[in-house]
Amino acid sequence: MRTMTRKKPRTATTLSRAFHLFVPACLLLILTSHALPQNHERPKSSDYALIFGTVWGPDNLAFPGIKVKIRRVEDKKARWVLYSNRRGEFEQRVPAGKHDYVIWADTKGYKLPNGRHLQTSPNVTVHVENNERADTGLHLK
Repeated sequence: MRTMTRKKPRTATTLSRAFHLFVPACLLLILTSHALPQNHERPKSSDYALIFGTVWGPDNLAFPGIKVKIRRVEDKKARWVLYSNRRGEFEQRVPAGKHDYVIWADTKGYKLPNGRHLQTSPNVTVHVENNERADTGLHLK
């Protein structure tokens, strides 16, 4: 007659190994998290100013999709080129500090529904000090 011998189930051995690996890993994680410096302050944002504006069409409605160019007064070429969004608005971060910026709309290639070409908007000068927001508007003809 054959006697049956039962082997130990592997689950107990596997659980024992997992327990012996899991506990030291948790302890290590807890100890290292307390050793790291705790900084609960908000991170400082880099200093910048914001130029925000709206492009207005000949009918005094917001005009989307117009190319807007921005440069410092002392520069000859535009440093930033962006487009007005669907509400005719644009915004550009610029370095903080006392600076004057020239803003204009580049209307080359734009036609009104009646077939007339848009005239280039006059340049607008915006003065920015420190890290503030300057609001402006560009009126197209």
